[in-house]
Parts: sequence; structure tokens; C-alpha cells
Amino acid sequence: MTPQPFPVSEIVAARRPHRKDAARNYDALLAAAREAFAEHGAEASLEDIARRAGVGIGTLYRNFPTRRDLFESVYADEVNTLCQAALEVAEREPWEALTAWLDRFAGYMVTKRAVREALEGESEIFQACRESMYSAGGPLFERAQQAGQARADMDFGDLLRMVAGITATAFTDDAQRDRVLAIALDGVRAAR
Repeated sequence: MTPQPFPVSEIVAARRPHRKDAARNYDALLAAAREAFAEHGAEASLEDIARRAGVGIGTLYRNFPTRRDLFESVYADEVNTLCQAALEVAEREPWEALTAWLDRFAGYMVTKRAVREALEGESEIFQACRESMYSAGGPLFERAQQAGQARADMDFGDLLRMVAGITATAFTDDAQRDRVLAIALDGVRAAR
């Protein structure tokens, strides 16, 4: 898989501050927000996010003037990480590359749900993220199909919807989620 710029990568780079101290605070806020959204959903407290990041609320608002800015930045950062993960696993065997990426995709869905709840309607960031995700993960799926390891009677959109449906369910723990995902992926694997 040839490294390529994804639309979301440009959005992430444009939003991230260039000064080292400001970039460090920005990254800490994104990590704290991701954690808070996973725990509390869209209702996570901005004060709690600032506290987790070890910065004042003013620093949070300097980086993210509105709650929507924070949600969009966390979402774009998560998708950018997911796109980079596709590049990292691309050299593995086709089925292994696809399932490694889908495992990361399943983890990302937690953040996506919280952000999607908070953002009403579509945004240009969602379009760039969707396009980037299909550009990153689609080739992994196609490669697995061409190798005869993934079913030919489905497309990448079907696969993402299946995984999204699985991750929308409440699980006892991550191990149970991983087990259910593995069972579902057995159905995606081409008959041998």
C-alpha cells in the first residue's frame, strides 16, 4: 500500500499548533477528551477534560473555542490514526492485515458514537473522514478478496456496517467484544 495523503490528515495537520508547548497541550487535550468521551459519551464535562489533560479550562477553549470544535478534532484525530494504522499493517498477509485494521476500527467506534451523538447533521469533517477511511481500509479488504481470503459477495461498506453494528452492542468487556468480532469475521472469510 503506497503512503498517500488522506483528506483527514490535512485537516489534523491544519488544526494542530506548531509551537511545541502548545502542541503538547493540544495532544493532551485530545487524549483526555477521547478518554472522557469513551467513559461518559457526549455529555463529558469540559472541565474534567481540561483537568485530565493537566491544563486550565482557558487552554482548552484557546484550542477548541466550541464544544463542536473539540468533538470534530477528536473525531478527525481518531480517523487519521486509523488511516495510519492501515498503512502500518499493509505489508502483512492480506487476511492478517485486514483483521488487524478491523480490530483498530472496532476500538475507534466508541469515540465515533460519542462524537456523532454530539454533532447534529453532517459536517465537512465527516465527509473527509469517511473518504479517508475508505481510502485506507478499502484496499486492505480488496487485497484479501483478491487473495481469495475474503468473500467476494460483499463490499467494504458491508464490512464496516457489520463491524459498526457489533460495536454498537454493550459487552461485558473488551475480550467479549473481540470474541464476537472474531466470530463475525469467520463469516467474512472465503470458504476454503
